Amino acid sequence: MTRTLALALFAASALAASATTALADDAFAPKQAGHILLQMRVTDVAPDAGNAITAAGAPTGLKADVSDSYVPTLGIDYFFTDHIAAELVLGTSYHKVKADGPGTNVEVHDTWVVPPVLTLQYHFMPKARFSPYLGAGVNYMLFYSGKDKNGFTVKLKDGAGAALQAGFDYGLGGRWSANFDVKKVYFNTKATINGGALGSSVDLNPWVISAGVGYRF
Repeated sequence: MTRTLALALFAASALAASATTALADDAFAPKQAGHILLQMRVTDVAPDAGNAITAAGAPTGLKADVSDSYVPTLGIDYFFTDHIAAELVLGTSYHKVKADGPGTNVEVHDTWVVPPVLTLQYHFMPKARFSPYLGAGVNYMLFYSGKDKNGFTVKLKDGAGAALQAGFDYGLGGRWSANFDVKKVYFNTKATINGGALGSSVDLNPWVISAGVGYRF
């Protein structure tokens, strides 16, 4: 998680430096009411799972492990006022689900998930080049195109959760900006394994860490 955060910060800083040079001749345009901001990002979706896998309610000594996924995402922001905006984040990610324990690390399922996140944001300094913001909202996890592995059958339950957000935009020139964004999504799914012989209540609770560029219309 720390390494991912450092790499994302480095990528955002390098992008901002190169883009600022390229756009130095364009006058900086601040955020304002009525703007639509498209955020084009590279995102690490990093689940924080680790719940116990049980059999008839008894612990098996195994835990659920869900892999990270690095994907492109698109954020669409609308500014109701200079300070207040709503953002819809769209994308899809791919994850491997494993049963992990002493002497065991077996893949049981692969799945794609559509995890749209809708937040309401407050932008503290919309007229400045460096413009931080905080947000909070909701998300929905929709699992699709799952593939069972190694003789297991797995069903994951779709559902809704909550999200917190923090980030900043850095004005590059004109209406272009660099963006760094971190979300913590709180979501629990029920994993039914082998028709109910095994199961787990999985707190996915992913960190969603992104860096990219934005353009305001």
